[in-house]
Amino acid sequence: MRFLRPLRLLLPFVAIGLALLLFLGVGFVAFNIGGGGGRPVPYTACDAGLRSPAGPLGGGAAGGVRMADLSDEQRQNAATIIGVARQMGAPPRAWLIALATAMQESTLRNIDYGDRDSLGLFQQRPSQGWGSPAQVLDPVYSTTIFVERLLEVPSWDDIPVTVAAQTVQRSAFPDAYAKWEPLAAELVQQLADVADPAGCGRIAVLPQGVAGAAISFAMAEVGKPYVWGATGPNTYDCSGLVLRAFQSAGINLPRVSRQQYYAGGHVPVAQAQAGDLLFYATDPTDPATIHHVVLYMGDDRIVEAPYTGERVRVRPVNWNHEELVPLATRPGTTPNRA
Repeated sequence: MRFLRPLRLLLPFVAIGLALLLFLGVGFVAFNIGGGGGRPVPYTACDAGLRSPAGPLGGGAAGGVRMADLSDEQRQNAATIIGVARQMGAPPRAWLIALATAMQESTLRNIDYGDRDSLGLFQQRPSQGWGSPAQVLDPVYSTTIFVERLLEVPSWDDIPVTVAAQTVQRSAFPDAYAKWEPLAAELVQQLADVADPAGCGRIAVLPQGVAGAAISFAMAEVGKPYVWGATGPNTYDCSGLVLRAFQSAGINLPRVSRQQYYAGGHVPVAQAQAGDLLFYATDPTDPATIHHVVLYMGDDRIVEAPYTGERVRVRPVNWNHEELVPLATRPGTTPNRA
């Protein structure tokens, strides 16, 4: 049995290796299920319609680009894309996908150059069957053929915007389109007066500047004492701070937290954005038991007037808190059933 001796010598190393794999596996599962207090980031088809172009202080995704930052040429091309897609009978979500794609490919400029033989708004390649150079440089034609191919993608309206765009474009950067979803949503909303461009049946983004104004007001009140029933200017309770913050941004909210919960559309807390309200309740499944409201600032932080003996403060969010209500409220938007 001497030939088995080398195998016996390897057994301790095999055992150690298996133990290490088991340890790493358990750790990975634990981290992904609930470790660290971080919130999950769902990858859903409705993300674009729920995500705001504005960050906490007015900055936005993709370098802070907003519709107001675009040139007349870019806005005109965006309007052409929307008009062509609408005339084709495609729903607003298709317009949004086309806009995000064109922004990534050409920054909404009908350029006559690109990688290899890529041309036009969508950087379509004549050598790959998109049409002649003259055709792909025609915004009407290029939009038409993009939308036609998009509508041929199975379940195109049920997959994330960036996945749908990539399926049509086959880009070397498949996730690049995602960063333009907020701008595309804003363009559809402003140019076509569509409140829900993602087609999710939920809510639109906040008007420009609202989140930044509300958060700026609340930040200026940091350090002021909590007093139950107070609405400023020298002391606040939780809902009083939220009331005055949004009042400064031109949005009037009800006085108490339980009423403020219904003062706008709801989104899952995993999709909360700067300017949304988060709530805490004795029973998180029952809004009637809400007892606290905070203003979400983005980047996993909130500003709040916490409780007697404490002052208005900024702190991190514990997304796993047992009393955190699973839905956030986006003040001033259309209430929904989410």
